[in-house]
Amino acid sequence: MKKIFSTAINNIGVSISLLLTRVAVGGFMLTHGFPKFQNLIAGKLQFGDPIGIGSTPSFILVVFAEFVCSILLILGLATRFASIVLIINMSVAAFIALGDQPFAKKELPLLYLVFFIGFLIIGPGKYAIDSLMNKKNRSRY
Repeated sequence: MKKIFSTAINNIGVSISLLLTRVAVGGFMLTHGFPKFQNLIAGKLQFGDPIGIGSTPSFILVVFAEFVCSILLILGLATRFASIVLIINMSVAAFIALGDQPFAKKELPLLYLVFFIGFLIIGPGKYAIDSLMNKKNRSRY
């Protein structure tokens, strides 16, 4: 009972939680990015132009964010970079593309946005490729 009500930070628990959250949130986002990636490969480039750079560049950026950066997030590789790209993507989705929609339509991109901001602030955790690379870099010095 004492452990259940403890407010002490459990470093292993935090790292495991970050791993599970990264894999889950990245996997969920990948379900949005993979069909877009397939459309990109097939040459189906029909997409909106929410920020005025053109339909095709907008689509390519969304595929990069939702497909490539989701994979990076799952692996814990370039986690903060991937988080920044995904934060921008979800911000555009929630505040520009869905800007005039009711909250219920913006809820999912906003929920993703909160997670990606968390990964940007906290980082990937101990169980990530980023952490393995940092250990190798530190051992050289």
